[in-house]
Amino acid sequence: MSTQTVKRVVIAGGGTAGWIAAAALSRHLGPLLDITLVESDEIGTVGVGESTIPTARTFHRLLGLDERGFMRAAKASFKLGVTFENWGGIGDRYIHSFGQVGHSTWMGGFQHLWMQAAAQGFGGEIGDYCFELQAAKAERFATSDKANINYAYHLDAGLYAGFLRAFSEAHGAKRVEGKIAEVRQNGETGYIESLLLSDGRVLEGDLFIDCTGFRGLLIEQTLKAGFEDWRHWLPTDSAIAAQTPSTKPASPYTLASAHEAGWQWRIPLQHRMGNGFVYCSEHMSDEEARARFLAKLDGEPIAEPRLIRYRAGTRKTVWEKNCIALGLASGFVEPLESTSIHLIMLGATHLVQNFPFNGMNPALVRRYNQQSRAELERVRDFVILHYHQTERDDSPFWDYCRTMEVPESLAERVALFREDGHLVQDADDLFRVDSWLQVMLGQRVRPKGHHQMGRLLPPEELREALVNLKGNIAKAVANLPRHQDFLDQYCSAA
Repeated sequence: MSTQTVKRVVIAGGGTAGWIAAAALSRHLGPLLDITLVESDEIGTVGVGESTIPTARTFHRLLGLDERGFMRAAKASFKLGVTFENWGGIGDRYIHSFGQVGHSTWMGGFQHLWMQAAAQGFGGEIGDYCFELQAAKAERFATSDKANINYAYHLDAGLYAGFLRAFSEAHGAKRVEGKIAEVRQNGETGYIESLLLSDGRVLEGDLFIDCTGFRGLLIEQTLKAGFEDWRHWLPTDSAIAAQTPSTKPASPYTLASAHEAGWQWRIPLQHRMGNGFVYCSEHMSDEEARARFLAKLDGEPIAEPRLIRYRAGTRKTVWEKNCIALGLASGFVEPLESTSIHLIMLGATHLVQNFPFNGMNPALVRRYNQQSRAELERVRDFVILHYHQTERDDSPFWDYCRTMEVPESLAERVALFREDGHLVQDADDLFRVDSWLQVMLGQRVRPKGHHQMGRLLPPEELREALVNLKGNIAKAVANLPRHQDFLDQYCSAA
């Protein structure tokens, strides 16, 4: 146990992860710490997505950020969910929205009432009872202080990092331009003592935050934390990313279209479209993936497409000695449900709450590691659900995903829903029952039974309640402006 007082924080690497860490620490603990971030302009931001989930808004509120200012700076658009194409089967299309589906009771979830209505021949689609889903479908959006709508953002990751850099420096964080040539450790404890830069400068610190991406320069190459590979559950390992000019109004959702060896994304920003092609290299060559990707692009790439290699998994410990890994250095699921930025924000928030001012307390380190792993495993299970629960049998890739063994934690969730329509809601779950419901049904998981609470209502009373709920949602959506029109009025970056 190190009892040294911790004051000097050195963040290795910039990008989204580094500047989120710097923003959280400088904003909340700035007067108590000396924060330095080292990055090189020669090393670009590595990432495979530019999309968030609604927790980003909570993090921004903790920082005290102005939403309009952030959106203008990052040329962001609004996001109500993800539209999935060809996942449960070829030709399928469903939306996983961020909204609440219907109205649940203490006795059971709304899906039980809906399934009872379906058994009696009415009820329509489950998505008819979700405001955010219907708004996404209609490509409408608006927000205000009085609006009760759950949303996230699409953003330009490079511009976002620059915005957070200015914020962090205004709160006392210092940036050093340079490349790390050597990580120096204490000969007895193995703790990191300093970073030697390629020009001979030395950055000393008490706590080091590794934001060096997949290579994990500090956490893995130096401290040998170890890596647990999850590719047997999440077999994609490559992505090609490129941006194209915007050719149509921005939609308030991410598009994820499955193909025979993975999937392709489209992320609409104010000024351009983010595009990516995710695939498993065992089932598709780089040449074929690139050709398929370019053929499906709407417009010419603004810059040369980037090939990104990754592997799904987690560091066995994300806090090792006096080093904490954030972002890609800590682990990676994949960008399907846009959780990467969320996990960075969560790790930075936990660090603020559990900052080791009095040294590296083993109990504190264990707790941080346990918490980080549990959070990543819950995200992992939700993403695996999309691959495993499918009826696609058109390629070896989908045959593997459909028949693979999955974590017991996920198998139990699926079994509860498939047999009785029940959905699990643990206190620390990132994705709530509404998300599990939308994806389960979208992936063709059909419950064999359901709670009979709907039989306590006369059929006409149940029908009337559902008709009214559906009608109120449709009316509210119709009153919203088009998403692009609201963007132009609210936060145009033009």
